[in-house]
Amino acid sequence: MNTRSFTVADFDFALPPELIAQHPADERSASRLLDGRAAAPVDRIFRDLPALLNPGDLLVFNNTKVIKARLFGHKASGGAVEALVERVLPGTHEVWAHLRASKSPKPGSLVHFADGAFDAEVLGRCGPDGGMFHLRLAGEPFALLEQHGHVPLPPYIEHADAEDDVRRYQTVFAKEPGAVAAPTAALHFDEGVLAGLAARGVETTHVTLHVGAGTFQPVRVDQISEHKMHSEWFEVSEATVAAIAQTKARGGRVVAVGTTTLRALESAALSGTLQGGARETDIFITPGFEFRVVDLLVTNFHLPKSTLMMLVSAFTGYEQMMALYRHAIAQRYRFFSYGDAMLLEREQA
Repeated sequence: MNTRSFTVADFDFALPPELIAQHPADERSASRLLDGRAAAPVDRIFRDLPALLNPGDLLVFNNTKVIKARLFGHKASGGAVEALVERVLPGTHEVWAHLRASKSPKPGSLVHFADGAFDAEVLGRCGPDGGMFHLRLAGEPFALLEQHGHVPLPPYIEHADAEDDVRRYQTVFAKEPGAVAAPTAALHFDEGVLAGLAARGVETTHVTLHVGAGTFQPVRVDQISEHKMHSEWFEVSEATVAAIAQTKARGGRVVAVGTTTLRALESAALSGTLQGGARETDIFITPGFEFRVVDLLVTNFHLPKSTLMMLVSAFTGYEQMMALYRHAIAQRYRFFSYGDAMLLEREQA
């Protein structure tokens, strides 16, 4: 099938609700790993990963850090407001945020957050489609969010954020604050797995892509070619560009940890050559996409009919992907952000 023959319905599947993981595994690396590189899937444990890679391979992580982006407050009228901060504007006290309220606050009005701990002035609407609100906070945004915000758990996780979520909805190597959703494939890595990779001779590097709330945005058109992706900020350093070039030169493989890492790397290579730097991407990867950088992908299981289902189907092949999902459901794998992982190989053209 070529890209234009696909509809959103092609990426649907029936998932028993009890397979949606509500809490992480007791240990990060004790989650399951579905090895989908061969025709027949192999059931493994995540801590097996170092043995599945070769000396000289390069693992690329997304070092973004999830911020406590969810705020609760009220308008001057007393009406409840829930905010999800999508983006902190560098060098300012200003943010872009999604707001939920019975009636949208007007420009110039104030929203009182965290039981009146601080206010935010509504400056107007913003974002690519005007769907967000431009707010000026009464203080440094990251500090206010850390003190008064809540972990922005995905909509399918049914419990309020708790202290355990502060720790577990964050990677062990998170460094650059700005994400409102975790790069979930990387949640499985712990110090033991990282030590095992180093002992195996697998090298590591990183990119930064601040995951936005649009990662959960449903596809509202039937023909996937008509869908417009949300935009996210990313950076690929010159050191990472050099590490990838050295890996390719020695015959090693580039292993992307998560779809966010893959999106950053393939966005940086759209010109045909991997280019370092920081910029925005709204790349939409669907079957037929030409991958230039990534050879293997570590990823979690994704929502039905989502853009990420389309991405992994493009990477490893549509029929193979759907077969792996059927196997995962039959074998009772745990799905989505706190769920289990897969190891995929790029389909050969």
